[in-house]
Amino acid sequence: MRARLLASTLATALLASGSVSPPAQAAPSGAAGSTGAASAGTSATVERLIARMSLPEKVGQLFATYVYGGDATAPSAADAAANRQAYGVDTGAEVVARYHLGGVIYFTWSHNLDSVRQIATLSNGLQAAAGNAGARIPLLISTDQEHGIVQRMPAPATLFPGSMALGAGRSLTDAYTAARITGQELRAVGIRQVWAPSADVNVDPANPVIGVRSFGSDPLLVAAMTAAQVVGFQQGAGVTAAAKHFPGHGDTRDDSHTALPVIDHSRAEWQRLDAPPFRAAIAAGIDTVMTAHIVVPSLDPSGDPATLSPPILTGLLREELGFRGVVVTDSLAMAGVRQRYGDERVPVLALKAGADLLLMPPDLDLAINSVLAAVADGELTEARIDESVRRLLTLKQRRGALTGAQTVDPAAAERLVGRDAHQRDLQKITDRTVTVLRNDAGLLPLRPADRSVLVTGWNSGAFDNVGTLATELAARGARTTPLPTGLPTDAKIAEAVAAAQASELTVVFTQKSWDTAVTDPGGRQQKLVHALAATGRPVLVVAVRDPYDVGHFPEVPTQVTTFGYTRASIGSLARVLTGEVAPRGRLPVNVPDPADPSGVRYPYGHGLTWRTPA
Repeated sequence: MRARLLASTLATALLASGSVSPPAQAAPSGAAGSTGAASAGTSATVERLIARMSLPEKVGQLFATYVYGGDATAPSAADAAANRQAYGVDTGAEVVARYHLGGVIYFTWSHNLDSVRQIATLSNGLQAAAGNAGARIPLLISTDQEHGIVQRMPAPATLFPGSMALGAGRSLTDAYTAARITGQELRAVGIRQVWAPSADVNVDPANPVIGVRSFGSDPLLVAAMTAAQVVGFQQGAGVTAAAKHFPGHGDTRDDSHTALPVIDHSRAEWQRLDAPPFRAAIAAGIDTVMTAHIVVPSLDPSGDPATLSPPILTGLLREELGFRGVVVTDSLAMAGVRQRYGDERVPVLALKAGADLLLMPPDLDLAINSVLAAVADGELTEARIDESVRRLLTLKQRRGALTGAQTVDPAAAERLVGRDAHQRDLQKITDRTVTVLRNDAGLLPLRPADRSVLVTGWNSGAFDNVGTLATELAARGARTTPLPTGLPTDAKIAEAVAAAQASELTVVFTQKSWDTAVTDPGGRQQKLVHALAATGRPVLVVAVRDPYDVGHFPEVPTQVTTFGYTRASIGSLARVLTGEVAPRGRLPVNVPDPADPSGVRYPYGHGLTWRTPA
């Protein structure tokens, strides 16, 4: 079954590029001609529900937002106060009932994600509230679980490497497996919608918002990996996936959370660079496409962001690409969608453009009342509202989130989430993503036994990559000194240099050190690496997020990138460094040469390997 799904996935990716002719087979669920969730023919169950719903109940289904608290009916005092300020009621259950919400999205900062049992219990409580109020329509509960730098689930959830790491691994099977296992664990705790995968092609190395969230810079690689994950999430696990961020957020130097990016691709460039992953996702049956708050003048010269653009959402996505599934906006609280219009206009304009599900408006009460007022004024028709409600309810029905019991078993969730078999798959997949870029001094593979090793540089508070690697190397016989530096001061750099001079080897981590404006202000991480290299002692630099870091250190002859810094990524790094597994990763992007804006330090596809002992 898995082999057949993956063969179909590869075919859809080639189909998206125009490289092969379409096979004679039934259209996938999200595609034109489909009889699935997005088709014109909906079920009698859905039509009966729509017929009995009031207009406020219909409009409520068009919104998904967050609620505060780890319990649906008994939040902490602080979370009750936060709900009261945002929604006028104390509990998540009351928010769901008051607004007839179509969905709820979980975040750590809204205190929804503490433990497996707690998440499952919260999901059950929110579903009970939906089932006892208004039209009694179950929720689609969702979260961002892209993995890598965007992951929400707490331990012991299986935390796979992110998209660019999977792109380095080049394995459709691994991309599928990561999505399938992730989807199974999400579904076990009552989450049936995941805001992944990212279908953006990271063309610009200086992209501040996508970067390693993309599978790479090659549209065909991104298309194939995107389609594999769509199949893994939806067919493998039965959760609804979302290809994002349409029409493509990969070539921008602005972050749509804080600005309104403009992408100057011509229409031909869009077709060649940005469109293939979305075409592949649609061909693979994607349930949902998420919009981007970006301006693409060649696709819509009005200056409106894609989220509010009829030519992009209706003309391009629906009519040209043939997508009939659910169109969801990115968060309506982001600056990119709020610059041209007030918060009362944005939801109305998004619906007029062709969106179906409106995500996280900054003022939910204002947003819902604005849509109701637009229907009353004739700017929107109830038939237009019905159109989106029909798509949403049909999607819920297909994913089992409309009929039948919506509760999950917390004890069963605890047995499934993070189970040993999932962890074994995680480590095998992560092992295949570590990418060795340079080994000029022949330092690798290491023989750590009875060797003094300093592990220093940037450190993750959540995963402690410095401490984790020190522990891994110590377990292999090294005498390790962990010295995390944070954003290093001159004093901390001096301390690290002194420790390096007393060590036989230094491993130094960097995290987005190429970005000297934001992430590494003043180039402090870069200064640390240069100072360590100047000691003349052996130094190994590991870029634990963007591979672009390594281009800034031509004097360091040993360079590795992991694309992530979870414990699994650092465990795989230790195995590769010590020769227990051979490195298999290959760059899914070019690494530019900072000294030559038109030059490339390491090309797409570059990656070193060696034989491991039998």
